[in-house]
Amino acid sequence: MNFESAARSSTIGLWVALVLSLLAWVFAGYPWFICLLAALPLLAPLNGLLRGRRHTYAWATLFSILYLVFALTELLVNPAARWVAALSLLLVFAWFCTMILFLRASREHRG
Repeated sequence: MNFESAARSSTIGLWVALVLSLLAWVFAGYPWFICLLAALPLLAPLNGLLRGRRHTYAWATLFSILYLVFALTELLVNPAARWVAALSLLLVFAWFCTMILFLRASREHRG
């Protein structure tokens, strides 16, 4: 497995983990429909991520910033949700980083 496919696989795995972490906000006291509404926009980049489209990876990095801000805000202001906010923050940051790694690795091959 080359670096590009490893970064792509990691991105997909972290996408799944991030969706699950957003659904886990139920355990911090959030209503289930709010958790579902928070996770639904993550379906937008899924097709492009699965197909390895560089354009999708590029805009999904910007898209991930919304989730980063949400998790960071909840981590700082909501003591009841700190554990799930920390988990979501870690996952969204890792997801962001793996998308950047994929973009860098795929640039070398298609350059």
